[in-house]
Amino acid sequence: MAEISATMVKDLREKTGAGMMDCKKALSESAGDFSKAEEWLRKKGISKAASKGARIAAEGLIGLSISADGRIGALAEVNCETDFVARNPDFVALTKELTELIGKAGPADLAALLETAWKDGKKVKDVLTESVAKIGENISVRRFARFALTGHTVIGSYLHSNGRQGAIVELTAGSEAAAKHEATTGVARELAMQATAMKPPYLRREEVPADVLEKEKDIYKAELLAAKKPEAIWEKILTGKLEKFYEGACLVDQVSIKDDKKKVKGLLAEASKAAGAEVSATRFARFEVGEGIEKKKEDLAAEVAKTIAQA
Repeated sequence: MAEISATMVKDLREKTGAGMMDCKKALSESAGDFSKAEEWLRKKGISKAASKGARIAAEGLIGLSISADGRIGALAEVNCETDFVARNPDFVALTKELTELIGKAGPADLAALLETAWKDGKKVKDVLTESVAKIGENISVRRFARFALTGHTVIGSYLHSNGRQGAIVELTAGSEAAAKHEATTGVARELAMQATAMKPPYLRREEVPADVLEKEKDIYKAELLAAKKPEAIWEKILTGKLEKFYEGACLVDQVSIKDDKKKVKGLLAEASKAAGAEVSATRFARFEVGEGIEKKKEDLAAEVAKTIAQA
């Protein structure tokens, strides 16, 4: 019996779109002959059957929905395969309506969202399957965030004109009047724009994990050692470098994109003074289409090998 390698299975999968185990079986049945294996899959009606679901969806849109009373905000990343489909009116409408559903239904996670009843009583997962057949590309919901406000809070939101980046920010004020003040609502939107443009991974420095800080310090120390800086001044230099790190990584420590002489925390202080009560940022979510999706075709080999090993 011919030896079936992971690379052979990967290549057959990429060409036919069939599942990994089906490809492995086809190659086994065909003694490793690629053409015969492809023919075997076609005869079994397997070839192309899973092609859409197997393809990587790394394009798409960010959906943004704010309820009529401004108390619920939702942000979602809906993916497709090509930028062309991302501009398709049906896909645009699907993203908008799905984000609105997330705001109204409040699913706990992606699994719950897929089971949520939607159009004509159909579940989200079934509507997505129908959309795949209609639009002709793999479509998936990668992630979502939903903020339901309580107390003296307000949501700021921003969606870039290209539909590929967006953010929602929650601010908490010391009183109901302060939460409704135009200074508070204005800075909330500014912070959403700031988060969208500057991509901060954290809200404030207290949220930065200890291991992340240690890694940064190790890098800085290595730089100082390479530059032959005296150890006596390391601490002072490290402090300055960490401040620069916070300015880039933490939303409230960043320099304002509208006024480079002010930091975001300064804008919050100004809003607090104008509103008559403290205004602080409590949480935010920022999504960008395809962000962090690095899986390429060549990476499938490892996935194939793992599946074969477990079979």
